[in-house]
Amino acid sequence: MGQETPVDYQYLLFYKPYNVLSQFTPGSSGSGGLTLGDFIAVAGVYPVGRLDQDSEGLMLLTNDGRVQHRLSHPRYGHSRTYWVQVEGIPSSQALAELRQGVRIKDYQTRPCQVALGPTDPPLPPRVPPIRYRQHIPTTWLTITLQEGKNRQVRRMTAAVGYPTLRLVRQAIAGLTLDQLCPGDWRYLTARERARIQKL
Repeated sequence: MGQETPVDYQYLLFYKPYNVLSQFTPGSSGSGGLTLGDFIAVAGVYPVGRLDQDSEGLMLLTNDGRVQHRLSHPRYGHSRTYWVQVEGIPSSQALAELRQGVRIKDYQTRPCQVALGPTDPPLPPRVPPIRYRQHIPTTWLTITLQEGKNRQVRRMTAAVGYPTLRLVRQAIAGLTLDQLCPGDWRYLTARERARIQKL
């Protein structure tokens, strides 16, 4: 019996811009929007989880099925951190509700970490910019979840009365946006690869 050929696993980080689909093929609507394939020319890698078309930030792509499963399955509870700009100034009660978990239709979100700020996170302007209302302030929150339901952050903030205007994923399982600009991608460093493979 011959030896199996070792798999050359690839891991890369991508800063998904606003209005880009989290997939390599065009959407079924035929809208002609941008996809991952417009930025990444690496065959055989797939995103670990998704970001909505109207969300921005960090995506991990890999051909390592075990890592993809460990980071995607809710049983393992790996953290995802988001910078979230909401309309209005959340009350202490609203922040407490977010931390404890809120009801979204038939689902109760798990407890999570929520903090005010950073006041002005180190982000480039969004293109196009968010809607601006002169008499309604906005607030940035940092939210760290151990789960990733469809449009969860947006639904959570709406449930406590503060709609999300801009959503940027800043970190996944200890990997961060550092040194990336929207549309940029890079391979994981040797140290990052070693850490992700131990999950």
